[in-house]
Amino acid sequence: MCFGLFGVQIVWGLQNVNTSRIFQTLGADVDQLPILWIAAPITGLLVQPIVGHLSDRTWGPLGRRRPYLFGGALLTALALFAMPNATTLWSASVMLWVLTASVNIAMEPFRSFVADTLPEQQRDAGFAMQVFFIGVGAVFASALPWMLTHWFGVAGHAPPGILPPSVRFAFYIGAVTLIAAVTWTVFTTSERPPASLMADMARQPSRSTKPLASGGAMARRGAGWTLGGSVIGLITAVEGYRREVFLLAGIAVLFGLAQIAAAWLRRQGRAPQGLLQIVDDIVLMPTVLRRLAIVQFFTWFGMFAMWVYAIPAVAAHHFDTNDVGSAAYGESADLVGILFAGYNGVAAVVALTLPRLERLIGRRNSHALCLTLGAAGLAGFLLIDDPSLLWIPILGIGCAWASILSAPYAMVASAVPADKMGVYMGIHNIFLVLPQLVASAILGLLVEQVFGGQSIFALGLAAVALVIGAAVAVTIPDIEGDRRLAA
Repeated sequence: MCFGLFGVQIVWGLQNVNTSRIFQTLGADVDQLPILWIAAPITGLLVQPIVGHLSDRTWGPLGRRRPYLFGGALLTALALFAMPNATTLWSASVMLWVLTASVNIAMEPFRSFVADTLPEQQRDAGFAMQVFFIGVGAVFASALPWMLTHWFGVAGHAPPGILPPSVRFAFYIGAVTLIAAVTWTVFTTSERPPASLMADMARQPSRSTKPLASGGAMARRGAGWTLGGSVIGLITAVEGYRREVFLLAGIAVLFGLAQIAAAWLRRQGRAPQGLLQIVDDIVLMPTVLRRLAIVQFFTWFGMFAMWVYAIPAVAAHHFDTNDVGSAAYGESADLVGILFAGYNGVAAVVALTLPRLERLIGRRNSHALCLTLGAAGLAGFLLIDDPSLLWIPILGIGCAWASILSAPYAMVASAVPADKMGVYMGIHNIFLVLPQLVASAILGLLVEQVFGGQSIFALGLAAVALVIGAAVAVTIPDIEGDRRLAA
């Protein structure tokens, strides 16, 4: 059931480690990286809730989740073959959009698959096992270019403007492995039919969403979002702020208009359908998800900052170079690949111990502890000057990553109705995506104007964000599953 995530995480690992390198190889400046990376959060924002909503209503020969797993994997493999062969910055950016959209189609159903299939008492172990395969896949992906260079003699450097062969071959290997892993999951597992899920839901205590808001209240909320987004967009245009802010303003306006449309349908006596139904579910989501959204905002802001700036930060701070074509920069990029492999390896091991920790102190406290360790790890990049000692911060980041990829999903699965598991897993992903959009909008400005072009301070900011996330995590309302774990 979880093995396919090994292949999916190879894709995320290759993307996280190599995307900045690809963009800079094709001529991007450091302050351009956040906007070029914006494809990842935008596609997640759009694709995962839609896939979750559709898969909740799908049933065919392959079940409800597996058709999306298999189709997304095929599209992702094609994108993996294409992206490292991009010859211009704009074509690489387009391929990143295609790649992230495709892998989101394959990724989203895995969370719901576990929640559908496993009983409450086994879900923590199920999500932890997912993290194990995610960690192993990410270790393989992060280290793959380095292994190709040092073990198989594939060139790790190339003339300016050309991607090294080691990176290209890593993407090709990732495509083949993804197809093999997801195919194994799809054709060696089965899904519970809808009737069985509904019977279980009838036997469980009610997991209610918020009371249905009146059409007038939703319309007023929608008007507020629309007005707020419009004002932000106007100020951005007048003051000449970065164009990423326009995107955030546009999202606010669209969300407001969608609420107004849903309110209008209610006044007509009609239930919202499709995308408007997803908006309805967002408005009515349980309190646990609302508080968890705040935790996820600060968590994923910090992780996005690390992914975008780790290579340039380590290159400048630990190798004293900003020359993308230099051997020292290539060495720093390879080191970051190994470090990323390291934190994913740590996460794979730690994930196996998390269910026991969660039983001792509860999901919320366990998650807060792991986020605090991650913050300490990110701060270590600033405090440690010797690059050979950067494995020490990786221990803390790995602990945080293990919990980030498991505890929140277990909280969601315990808090939402079974017939809306897919859509709420997708909605939860929105709260992973929005902070990445915010980071895309402001990180470049902060690094350029506030940090004097020193990327290392973006990692310090990431540490602060994780500390805030940990503080909020302990305030998440108790739920039935958490009470059972802590008992």
